[in-house]
Amino acid sequence: MSWTLDELNAFVHSVKLGSFSAAARKMGKVQSRISTAISNLEVDLGFELFDRSAKLPVLTKDGEQMFLEAQAVLAQCQRLEARAMTVITGEELTLKVALDEAVPNTAFEYLFQRLAIAFPLLKLTIINGSQEDISLWVEEGIADIGIMFHIKSLADSLEFMSIGHFQHSLVVSADHPLAEFKAPTMHQLGQFRQIIICDRTGQTQEPPLSANHWQIDSYYFISMMVARGVGWALIPEHVAKSDWVLEGLVELSTECIPAPLMVEIGVVNRRDKAIGPVMNWMFEELDNLLDR
Repeated sequence: MSWTLDELNAFVHSVKLGSFSAAARKMGKVQSRISTAISNLEVDLGFELFDRSAKLPVLTKDGEQMFLEAQAVLAQCQRLEARAMTVITGEELTLKVALDEAVPNTAFEYLFQRLAIAFPLLKLTIINGSQEDISLWVEEGIADIGIMFHIKSLADSLEFMSIGHFQHSLVVSADHPLAEFKAPTMHQLGQFRQIIICDRTGQTQEPPLSANHWQIDSYYFISMMVARGVGWALIPEHVAKSDWVLEGLVELSTECIPAPLMVEIGVVNRRDKAIGPVMNWMFEELDNLLDR
């Protein structure tokens, strides 16, 4: 077999974008180049990847399996290229970290203190944002790595490494009607406004538990609204116990809530981004940071 990476790229882009023409636009090529590349790939492999009898090409069963394999090959090539860049460039001079505003501050203050000692000449930049901001910044190269709560939809160019989980706390204000119940039932919760986390486009990660709900892209702003009696919310327990919101919130039992109450936090980076000594150090420290 003599297939090429260009052929695999054309194939993968065509599947993801739904047509040869869309893949051509994305890759900056004419459509005939994409069609030819995929035809050559089919010849090299010895079987058809697409059924072309419909208006738009549809993957064959063999094509579906090859799509998975092609993605894996291209991902490994990106890692290989990144490793080669590391050999060439050596230690990083700068590092830009995108940090979710709601991560546990104390743990990460400790991390960056240790980073300053380990790499005294490093120029560090830290930027804060919401979940969707962080993944986009890393994808576009604005940030080298991101620390964020897990989101379901992540760009194919990114990798997510989990570093821990946090329990959700059920919080209301002291004068909210729900504060009278130690462990409110789902029926009781459904009678009042819920405030849920969303990304910057207004898309939610989990379905609301109350039909009456607001969406906000910041756990801290959610906490402030809850403290003012606007509604109730499920927020990470370390946010609920923060000094700047603790006095305004009452924590209730979640024993009557059947939904999963864990939130995952992790580090995201571009698969094709060169990883030098500083980045390696960060990954090793982040892997057990929250345990410490």
